[in-house]
Amino acid sequence: MPKLGMEPIRKAALVNATIAEIGIAGSLDVTVGQIARRAGMSTALAHHYFGGKEQMFLAAMRHVLSLYGAEVRGALAAADGPRGRLNAIVRVSFAAGSFRREVVGAWLNFYVLAQTVPEAKRLLRIYQRRLRSNLMAELRHLIGERAGPVADGVGAMIDGVYIREALSDRAPDRHAAARLVLAYLDAKLERGQAD
Repeated sequence: MPKLGMEPIRKAALVNATIAEIGIAGSLDVTVGQIARRAGMSTALAHHYFGGKEQMFLAAMRHVLSLYGAEVRGALAAADGPRGRLNAIVRVSFAAGSFRREVVGAWLNFYVLAQTVPEAKRLLRIYQRRLRSNLMAELRHLIGERAGPVADGVGAMIDGVYIREALSDRAPDRHAAARLVLAYLDAKLERGQAD
């Protein structure tokens, strides 16, 4: 008979194990057995909770996106003014919990999976739309009609930094990553002031 209350604990362990295993492998070429072992449970139990590797990975990315969303909301609430909120969005995009080797590897694989798996594509589009919406809300106050292209550029810079870090041999440097995107944003905002 299953222990009451264990399902959420086991699912969380499997989600974390999925991110770790994909981060180590650098690809989705991991087995449910590897994930289950890392989580300290049987392969059968892992299949019981998620059905398969793809569902585990999608659950892991939902978890990553949920944490990211909560961090963005908290950072926006604490920031002052449009520029402060823009800085907060960029910095949260490279927060310690999100910008570590295994999560960066999971993001790279998420981009790849979104090319062929409709649910992954849907999740990626939700993330991209929310990021753009948050950026647009602040950029409109600062540069008006130029907000759309700048928001798209900042989003592309964030994604690009993740891709670059996934392919790098060094440990991710979240502060350098944020500075790079903020420098791009500074350049675009300075140009907007001169227009």
